[in-house]
Amino acid sequence: MMQSRTHNCNQLRIENVGEKVKLVGWMENVREVGGNLAFVVLRDFYGTTQVVVEDEADLKVIKGINKESTISVEGTVRERASKNSKQATGEIEVVPEKIEVLGRCRYNSLPFEINRSREADETQRLKYRYLDLRNPAVKKNIILRCQVIAALRQAMMAHDFLEITTPILTASSPEGARDYLVPARKHPGKFYALPQAPQQFKQLLMTSGFDRYFQIAPCFRDEDARGDRSPGEFYQLDMEMSFATQEDVFAICEDVLPPIFAKFGTYDIASQPPFRRIAYNDALAIYGSDKPDLRIDLTATDVTELFAESEFEALRGQTVKAVPITDCKLTRKQIDKLLGDCEVQSGTKSYWFKVDENGELAGGIGKFVAPIKAELTEKLGLKPDTLVIVCAGKLATKAVGVAIKTFGPACEGHMDKERYEFCWIVDFPMYEIGEESGELEFCHNPFSMPKGGMETMLAAERGEIDPLTITADQYDLVCNGVELSSGAVRNHDPEIMIKAFELVRLGEDDVKAKFPAMYNAFCYGAPPHAGIAPGVDRMVMLLAGEDSIREIIPFPMNKNAQDIMMGAPSEVTQKQLDELHIAVTAHEDE
Repeated sequence: MMQSRTHNCNQLRIENVGEKVKLVGWMENVREVGGNLAFVVLRDFYGTTQVVVEDEADLKVIKGINKESTISVEGTVRERASKNSKQATGEIEVVPEKIEVLGRCRYNSLPFEINRSREADETQRLKYRYLDLRNPAVKKNIILRCQVIAALRQAMMAHDFLEITTPILTASSPEGARDYLVPARKHPGKFYALPQAPQQFKQLLMTSGFDRYFQIAPCFRDEDARGDRSPGEFYQLDMEMSFATQEDVFAICEDVLPPIFAKFGTYDIASQPPFRRIAYNDALAIYGSDKPDLRIDLTATDVTELFAESEFEALRGQTVKAVPITDCKLTRKQIDKLLGDCEVQSGTKSYWFKVDENGELAGGIGKFVAPIKAELTEKLGLKPDTLVIVCAGKLATKAVGVAIKTFGPACEGHMDKERYEFCWIVDFPMYEIGEESGELEFCHNPFSMPKGGMETMLAAERGEIDPLTITADQYDLVCNGVELSSGAVRNHDPEIMIKAFELVRLGEDDVKAKFPAMYNAFCYGAPPHAGIAPGVDRMVMLLAGEDSIREIIPFPMNKNAQDIMMGAPSEVTQKQLDELHIAVTAHEDE
């Protein structure tokens, strides 16, 4: 027996005919026939069962119940005269002897039809998320999430990793995004911060002598939403290994992830280890992105030299990159529409021309590139029926990346959608020139070990090498154009760390002030260590074949970081503010 029922709504089969049973669940639908017969669909977490109401008293009870009320049905199983092969319980039905209302739905109409909730307005879905989750199509993503997390835990423990939880209330530190701050009641004027990642804690665990750590870690970042990123909070498979190199991290990920994608993925084809490795600069040059979707076979070629004296002013003297697309059947109208979409995403205009079936240049900027037709043909390997997208200017690389990801799915034969293609992006630059400051800054993760260690840092200090040429032992794992995770071999040597920060005008005192615990811990002898943190939400999104990360989160926020179901963020009482020594001032716009 299961709780107050004998079976769930997905269990009964033809062999149960004649049995007395008790089912509970939501009354999904009622179909009356002729005034003396009603077919009721009863739904619970597991599935649905048809209940046939033939008794006049039971009919009266059913007519007084609104859909989505929870009810209990006690009765006898019998074989259905008209079977439903699409339903697991489609060979049987239950004839009730007793129907009891357990939880009445007090509304005659619902915000949306449960089984079609995904077609409803997203605001309505999020406001009534508890109803949205009753939809089996929505619920299956949450079940998938649970299964994937369980499989990840099992795999990590099989590789001798210990699951260790790290603090949620911690100190604010420069991690790259805005912190969520929590006022400290006992320490007026001071604040805790919710962790953007367990970065420092997991490195401290390595310094503490724990060899292999992991957790399904909650992370909190005050950043804007997008399709593959939820605002506020997200979860990642956080891991770290002592005495480890980049190769050790790659080996763990390539052993743990493929079986999970094979078992739970929407597609049954996935990259097998070793995953392809692409240097960061090569990824930008070839794919226009450090998150390439390798399911698309389009690539970019630098043709800057050919356009140095172009008649077309928008290309003359600019960085120019071209993406040839063979056997392209798109019409001029379709091309212009897609390029319009690209301009919105990339912030710059791109151009096109076509090589027609006779090998002549036509359309778009065809007449402007005609003088260099021979050179372009040799450089790009142009053939008849080839569309060429041309991107120029400071944003040429970004425009190329957007064009590849836009035209790849639109041009038949250039994208194998139903597969998972992994790659490692490696050799990230350690430093960059800041857009706002105009000075040298860390490019990505300041905790990464620079390739060459102290020798490289000293060479940069002596002016023997350009700091912009220094690469870090940092890596990203990308799947189908989605960044699953970032990781690095950590800079565990305080002396190298100081040299790395000195290049961005921060001295030893600054490092001690910003990262006191980690710096001091490293001074007590830290092991070389490396780690990574694949995003659980993004992973499940890929496995489920969803385009929006909100579809695989039980209670997601909207794009404005609001929980409209619970009314968060919300105002609090003056008493609460006084206890926290906080004064709220009116915004200038109010």
